[in-house]
Amino acid sequence: MAFQDDDTGRGASLDAVLSELKRGKAVPCYLLYGEEEFRLRDAADRITAALIPDPRDREFNLFVTDGEREEIGPLCESLITPPLLPGRKVLMVRNTRLFQSKDVLTQVVSRIRERLEPDPDRAAADFMQFLALTGLSLDELRDGGWRKIDDDAWRKMVPGDGGQDREAWLPRAVELCVGRGLAPTPQRAEETDLLEQALAGGMPEGNHLILTAEAVDRRKKLFKTVSALGRVLTFTKIKGEARQQQAAMAMAADLLEGRGKRLSAAAWTALGRKTGFELRESIGAIEKLITYAGERGQIEAADVEAVVGQTREGTVFDLTAALSGRNLTAALHALGELLDQGVPPLMIMAMVTREIRFLLHAKLLLASGRLKAFSANMEFGRFQKAVYPSLKPGAGDGEGQVDLVFQHPFVVFQALKNADRFTRAELAGYLEMLVRIDLALKSTGQDARLLIERFLLAVCSANVKAS
Repeated sequence: MAFQDDDTGRGASLDAVLSELKRGKAVPCYLLYGEEEFRLRDAADRITAALIPDPRDREFNLFVTDGEREEIGPLCESLITPPLLPGRKVLMVRNTRLFQSKDVLTQVVSRIRERLEPDPDRAAADFMQFLALTGLSLDELRDGGWRKIDDDAWRKMVPGDGGQDREAWLPRAVELCVGRGLAPTPQRAEETDLLEQALAGGMPEGNHLILTAEAVDRRKKLFKTVSALGRVLTFTKIKGEARQQQAAMAMAADLLEGRGKRLSAAAWTALGRKTGFELRESIGAIEKLITYAGERGQIEAADVEAVVGQTREGTVFDLTAALSGRNLTAALHALGELLDQGVPPLMIMAMVTREIRFLLHAKLLLASGRLKAFSANMEFGRFQKAVYPSLKPGAGDGEGQVDLVFQHPFVVFQALKNADRFTRAELAGYLEMLVRIDLALKSTGQDARLLIERFLLAVCSANVKAS
């Protein structure tokens, strides 16, 4: 399975680049950039493997460095030096800073905000980049010095960012970097000029440069040179939950196939429950499972349970699965975990509402007579091949659209299996209850936990066989 990536260079997609390489056509340089870290890293690794197919050759002819430690002088020298051993030489710089300018500051600030809690090391590196681009120093900002930057100064420094919430993250970022003893390394214009000249002057046959970045300033001369000489691939955020889940499963399937592994149907189910098929979590889990399985070709549900820890997405799945299964004890436990994790009650309400709505859609599909091939006892693999493709035709549009059929096949499968536990009237009544609870949460001071617990009790206690 392949991803169609938006391309700003001469290659149309990752598929096109790999196809070129398969035909023996390699260009001097490749730039891959965007917010989709895992897709980007996977693409860079696949291009590298196509340039140097033999892993033994990569030990001697592949040189990888990180943008935080990139030194342009030695890099340029290596670019113009032929490989010591026969074959291609590949130099890779991950997360290069060479294409950045003040025009990407809003993206840098956004990454700092997002990463402070889950990934402080990356947040610290991003903040160093912020300081380098703005010319600020930690000494200026520490001990409350950041308060001297008023709103007008901030908006001039970071165009497009109002800075209204900087009190929530800026002092924490400063403290984080001070505690690590970090100091920014300002980028010098002559460095990018030096690399641009090295590329424009030509490299020895068989030398190749791979650059990855989160954000780039496309107006830079270096960007234009790389676009002219090589291939530029962008990896933007995949929009829509269903598309994100499908991308995660597709990438996971590719990874498993490439390593000679497969997941049993029960293992796929367990993985979805643990990760919600969120891209970062899913791919990380697959990597662990491949290592854990060792010589075994098939990965079982027990492996997933043993290796993959619980995530927020997994807890969400637990809540919706318990609700659909009318399991009060499990539903209350999952609710408690989500609230303890700091998930806002309104977000939990949105998840619950979505599940009830999907169950209602499933009832409508089952009543339509279009799913004669479906059985509650069938396996997911058979459902995906024999039933799911027939759902989208006739799903409707506008207000009459059955949203469920546009979700990931696994989501549809679970909703259809669980719908038999409810009547249509019950589900419609639950949606009305949720509207009232939502209004109470937004307009009154009633306890959110108590309101949601009452709803779970109402749904799960009515444990009757639906018709």
